[in-house]
Amino acid sequence: MSRFIPNRNAMDMEVSQYILSKENVEPQTGDLAESIFGDAKQGKVLAFKSKAPAPREGSQSSHRVLYSSNSKTETAVKPTRFISQTPLRVLDAPGVTDDYYTNPIDWGCNNSVAIALGSTVYLWNASTASTVEFNTFNQLITSVHWHQDAQYLGIGLSDGTVQMWDAERQKALRCLKGHNSRVGVMSSFGHMLSTGSKDTMINTHDVRIQSSLISQLNGHSEEVCGLKWNADGTQLASGGNDNTVNIWNAGASTPKFTFTDHTAGVKALSWAPFQKDLLATGGGATDRSIKFWNTTTGALLNTIDTNSQVSSLIWSKDPSCKEIVSSHGISQNEINVWKYPTLVKTAELRGHRSRILSMAQSPDGSSIASISGDESVRFWKVFDVPNKSVSKKVDAPLNSTVRHIR
Repeated sequence: MSRFIPNRNAMDMEVSQYILSKENVEPQTGDLAESIFGDAKQGKVLAFKSKAPAPREGSQSSHRVLYSSNSKTETAVKPTRFISQTPLRVLDAPGVTDDYYTNPIDWGCNNSVAIALGSTVYLWNASTASTVEFNTFNQLITSVHWHQDAQYLGIGLSDGTVQMWDAERQKALRCLKGHNSRVGVMSSFGHMLSTGSKDTMINTHDVRIQSSLISQLNGHSEEVCGLKWNADGTQLASGGNDNTVNIWNAGASTPKFTFTDHTAGVKALSWAPFQKDLLATGGGATDRSIKFWNTTTGALLNTIDTNSQVSSLIWSKDPSCKEIVSSHGISQNEINVWKYPTLVKTAELRGHRSRILSMAQSPDGSSIASISGDESVRFWKVFDVPNKSVSKKVDAPLNSTVRHIR
């Protein structure tokens, strides 16, 4: 490899050293060399025996040759993905219950977003931007969840019941009982629907059979506020207001692991799509951390302090992306995008004026919907589409246009 050697005979070293040692030289306007050396332009800092070779034909910069003139091949640099700070859409959501322990939004694979506002459920179609008032109940709705490829909509209520509805026909199918307090979180795998309640219990129903309640898990001392099945249905993760995370093997009656490293309630749970035993968990206002666990070994892999209450976590659906989105409440009220495993923050999305209660992901994986106590739902383009054939994308941005849910 060739290198350039300075020609010291062409330098005035004494003048150069004197000028560079002065700490308070006033910058001068005009010629750059004159502003540094005064009249001693002949005192060059660096001089080469011969000029650097001319840049290659087609080079973007005349300086590029300094790095590539002796290179046989050029490495292509992957362009940085742009994440817009402006939401795709903003929907007014008057009457949303500003309760950290509720989950009032879910986005089905039918591209329909279920949104609970008080005691009424609305469905917003992301393909047509149309809204329908689905149904009004005689009590507060504490969670919504699309089940079995969005054929059914589960609606958790403050009295501890879960109503299952045929969304297309807007017809009530059955009422699932077993809790005696609000159902704030639901998760499903196949025909199994698991529900978490303020009564500290986790109930699992097989919705195909008449006597649907097939298991009850008692592993938390306070409200179950986080619940998530992994991709192949072999493990269920639960988070409680008792600051613990339990990992349950399918069919087991006791936890395989109980993680006690969080110092606040754990509502946010998300399994990585590229590694079935990698779980991310997020803690509440006095914890503020995101932790990453190996649920095969029980090892804590990594942790990061987000400086804000974590309300939900969502991984990119693209296994090659390895990024995770977190939403926050007290005190930042923002959405962050993190690269895994470096945990470098790649984006901050701001706009909500109150804590973000929950998030939901579009069927194609590209967009995130966030609902906040400020009575708005915001849609953000966060990821690239891993597979364009999965589903339709969210409609083109509407800039600052606001569409009302009601």
